[in-house]
Amino acid sequence: CGILQQIEQAGIHSGDSACTLPPVSLSKDIITRIEDLSRTIARELNLCGLMNIQLAIKDNQIYILEVNPRASRTVPFVSKATHVPWPAIAAKAMMGKTLAEQNARERKLSGCFAVKESVFPFNKFPGVDVVLGPEMRSTGEVMGIDPSFPIAFAKSQMSAGTWLPTDPAKGGVFISVRIADRDAVIEPARTLRALGFSIFATEGTAKHLRDNGVETTELQKIAAGARPNVIDLMANNQIALIINTPTRTGWKTDEGRIRSTAVRLNVPMITTATAAAAAAQAMQAIHTNGWSVAA
Repeated sequence: CGILQQIEQAGIHSGDSACTLPPVSLSKDIITRIEDLSRTIARELNLCGLMNIQLAIKDNQIYILEVNPRASRTVPFVSKATHVPWPAIAAKAMMGKTLAEQNARERKLSGCFAVKESVFPFNKFPGVDVVLGPEMRSTGEVMGIDPSFPIAFAKSQMSAGTWLPTDPAKGGVFISVRIADRDAVIEPARTLRALGFSIFATEGTAKHLRDNGVETTELQKIAAGARPNVIDLMANNQIALIINTPTRTGWKTDEGRIRSTAVRLNVPMITTATAAAAAAQAMQAIHTNGWSVAA
């Protein structure tokens, strides 16, 4: 029915991860291998109806995480994007009607990207630390469609209530990431700086960005007691976007206070390096080409 590529890395619950149909960065070889693998599994398990498979890809190797002989929440998403009623087709197949009788065949989405984004209830729970992980926390999902993947991603964010900033005059970008993600945020930070956004960061991230040619203003950590800190800047409407991949969780930590304050003040926030890259591409695309809607 479809192959969806998650935006967030493995370890984030699939229900909480954004994803794109068709995949945006998988090679044709990987896609063909996934299709062959899926057909083989369905045949060997003697399944009739729907199934969903979760896979991880690392160093061009495909790892099977799980196979579920049932539908998933992405089935109606795929049906809506491809205009094929897969649940109805599957139900009739389970009752004995063949795929040939239903004129059912694979139809790949072409000419556009459909991006699913999850919707979270964090704004209804003040003080809760916003961290994505293996436990699903989303309460809904939305879709953004466009011929361009970056714009489709931007539309999905808008639909979920996250309006990515496009005007540097309305605030800068605060970046604070764990050591493992510092290399991954260099390019997004460089893109945002080229768009005119001021970059703010805490000591370790700031040094890494400056060492790689990204002009960055260093802020002291909240616990250091120096002012102004990032919470002060958020309160003064000087921060328009936060990129923070967590090292520690809990509302009593610096990171937890930043994330909960972002929710309270409705400052857009990204908590994975892969989503940061997609967001930077989306902001660049909107800045360069704008966006529109079409049936």
